Amino acid sequence: MENQTGQTPKKNSNVIYFLIVVVLALLATDVYLYLQKNKSDTRIVYQDTERTRLQTELDSLEAQIEQVNSGKAKLSTEMQAKNDSLQSKIKVLRQELAKGKLTQAELNKAQEDIKQLRYFVTSYTAQIEELKKQNTTLASERDTLKTNLAVAAKKDSTLSKQNEDLGAKVKVGSAIKLATADVVAYKIKGSGKEVDVKRASPAKKIKINFTVASNSLAEKGMHDIFIRIIDPTGNLITETDSGNFNADGQDLQFTYKTSIDFKDDGSVYTIDWVNPAAFQKGTYTVLLYADGYTMGKTSFMLK
Repeated sequence: MENQTGQTPKKNSNVIYFLIVVVLALLATDVYLYLQKNKSDTRIVYQDTERTRLQTELDSLEAQIEQVNSGKAKLSTEMQAKNDSLQSKIKVLRQELAKGKLTQAELNKAQEDIKQLRYFVTSYTAQIEELKKQNTTLASERDTLKTNLAVAAKKDSTLSKQNEDLGAKVKVGSAIKLATADVVAYKIKGSGKEVDVKRASPAKKIKINFTVASNSLAEKGMHDIFIRIIDPTGNLITETDSGNFNADGQDLQFTYKTSIDFKDDGSVYTIDWVNPAAFQKGTYTVLLYADGYTMGKTSFMLK
């Protein structure tokens, strides 16, 4: 009886120890599970935070590209291809980050891709800025060239005008002019002899005698002479073969046309003109033209 009574407390003690071990094991399991859960939650929070940060960085890089492209620099084919490539990479990374939960490996890859992308965007930005500087320099050089061309054109225009004016002066200066002139009326006898007269009724023709002023600029040789004869009533006398010519910037009709051989030696020239009609009493005006300008004028009177 005493032995049985002595064994009971020992059995109870073993049970208690077993229960304590079980409880401790359960507690250890709970602690382990709790720690694992906290670690998992921490990892999820870290991944979400990192993904948000990477998305923000993508926004910043994309904004940087858009700002660079907002300039008016014309991109080369190579630069445009690089721009399209960067935009495409950003799009792919956005799609990757938009997925649900990322594994650590995927997250690490995204971080590395964005790091590479940042390098390319920085390089691209530097190239665009350099292109803008080159364009600014070219624009400045172009404007300077335009200014120089405008100045040169103005100078050329001024020189052309001066040459034109000089040419006009030379042309005026080279035109022959009358030095002396007089007109004598003649009648023609049956024998053909010519006799000068002062009266209108017998007069049939006139002789215009003149000399040309010395002119070293005038071309030596033949010069066309146009004559206009104005009758006492103020009308121009014309013939059937009278034509037009230009002098002093005007188109004029002539009475008679001939030519002289100018030698700049003081020679006396005589031009005969037969009136196709009867002479009238009064004063006639005789105007001579050569080389596009008025040579001079004289007059004569018939009673």
